[in-house]
Amino acid sequence: MAGAATSSNASADLGDGANLDIGGTAGGYEWKAVALLSLGFGLVGLDRWIIAPLAPHILKDLSFGPDKFGLLIAVLGITWGIAAVFLGSLSDRIGRRKVLIPSLIFFSLASGLSGLAGGFLSLLLIRGIMGVAEGAFCPTSFAAVAEASKPSRIGFNQGLQQSMFALFGLGFGPFIAAWLLTVTSWRGVFILVTVPGLILSVLIWLYIRDPKRTPSKAASAQQAEEPGASIGQVLKVHNVRISMLGLLCAMCGIFTLAAFAPLYLTEYLHLDAWAAAFAASAIGFGGFAGQWVLPTLSDIFGRRPMAILGFLGGAIFVFLFINTGASTLPLFATLFGATVCSFGLLSLISGPIAAESAPVGMVSTAAGLIIGVGEVFGGGLALVVAGYLIANYGIQSMLYLALAGLALGVVLMIFLKETAPRKLARM
Repeated sequence: MAGAATSSNASADLGDGANLDIGGTAGGYEWKAVALLSLGFGLVGLDRWIIAPLAPHILKDLSFGPDKFGLLIAVLGITWGIAAVFLGSLSDRIGRRKVLIPSLIFFSLASGLSGLAGGFLSLLLIRGIMGVAEGAFCPTSFAAVAEASKPSRIGFNQGLQQSMFALFGLGFGPFIAAWLLTVTSWRGVFILVTVPGLILSVLIWLYIRDPKRTPSKAASAQQAEEPGASIGQVLKVHNVRISMLGLLCAMCGIFTLAAFAPLYLTEYLHLDAWAAAFAASAIGFGGFAGQWVLPTLSDIFGRRPMAILGFLGGAIFVFLFINTGASTLPLFATLFGATVCSFGLLSLISGPIAAESAPVGMVSTAAGLIIGVGEVFGGGLALVVAGYLIANYGIQSMLYLALAGLALGVVLMIFLKETAPRKLARM
């Protein structure tokens, strides 16, 4: 009953955005908001991961090794996570636009500044700053999409939004980098990818609006009783605590694979460059499919069953990937399956589960806490642990870290409380 009450309050709060009459009908605003914020999160993925295909050129030009390159990926995850925790709640207090627009401008400019880095330390600093801006944008954009969505479409809309991260960052990113490298240097690539973010910030300024909240009487009573809403209040919610640990497990699986699978394919399985690129592209395209499909299915079948199934499926596919030899198509298929499940969990947990579990008016705070813990430990420190395992036990050892994270997630999701409006209505 507690879970149902929380979901009811959250749904009432989220419904406000769908009642906005901006630029036409409520439905018209919903799709404009979803489209713009989906593109924004796609640029987050592109700016975050385009550094991977540029790595050989960066290492050669700035004269540092692969071990330090891993730190460039980890530092962004750590600063992203810290920013999500402390800035995620900011938009709940001052409005979405005041966070969305500056953060989009800052991470776009930071991407351009990466092209001006003179050495490892300056690039590390710039990547850290980029993580802060993206950490602020991430939970705020999730909350804005949830508020613009009809409650029965939250999973579909947030799945679409978050699927752009994998599609642009890990699917299209390598091809965009390869194409731009034919006309410019790696420095020029970073500078050029700044432009779409600046254009999008203008469009968000023009079209995205902060919703006028008209909470239910129950919600108003709750706010009157608890005027000092805080991170501590959000941490009291059972689903938020479970989701923090669950996202850590999911990110431990997917970011370990995203960062090190290409190296595993070439150094351990000895695939040639094109075969490895084809197999590794499953990460981006599988992630795109999973981040959209899993939350959409959870609208119908429930958040808890799909979360359990996502972790179980991810663990099974990683196990199959570990036991697949140097055969390109089976490697692509198993890696695709693993990332469908793992990336799907990222959007399911940080999207609809976070939105529906949050106390009234604190969607961005809840999403920020969940994303923050997942990023710091799963997207940051897990990569450091993976690097240690690789250095001491070989590149193949990192796969067992990914497998362990996903297997632990199955157990955690058993304790999740259902929040999907359709499923609660049937119950």
